[in-house]
Amino acid sequence: MSNSEALASAIATVLVDHKAMDVIILDLREVAGWTDYFVVGTGTSSTHLRGLSRFVDEHLSLNKVDRLNFPVCREDDRWILHDLGDVVVHLMDAEARKFYELEKLWFKAPVREIKEPARELVESPPEAGSE
Repeated sequence: MSNSEALASAIATVLVDHKAMDVIILDLREVAGWTDYFVVGTGTSSTHLRGLSRFVDEHLSLNKVDRLNFPVCREDDRWILHDLGDVVVHLMDAEARKFYELEKLWFKAPVREIKEPARELVESPPEAGSE
């Protein structure tokens, strides 16, 4: 797995963990010469988009990932873009995502849908006297 693929997967997981919808990774290595992956996720509101952007920023800072831009999020944003060079993150509301249809624009790129990761069930110990 390449560094850019690992970064795209990690960011997609961050988005899913924070309730982004319809998270996908577009593999652009064979169809674009300027980036390897798009990570696309949908937020439910501008507040949710700003929160998702903040969680992406935190992940990037913790992992010392260089950025080509630092998005300034406004209250009415419908599309927030994080350009990391080899990975570009698109956070969009449902209306913007439907309008721009990045998946259709880049239809030759393989798409990987990211579902909510399976969580391990942790059994709680039996209560005293319940046997």
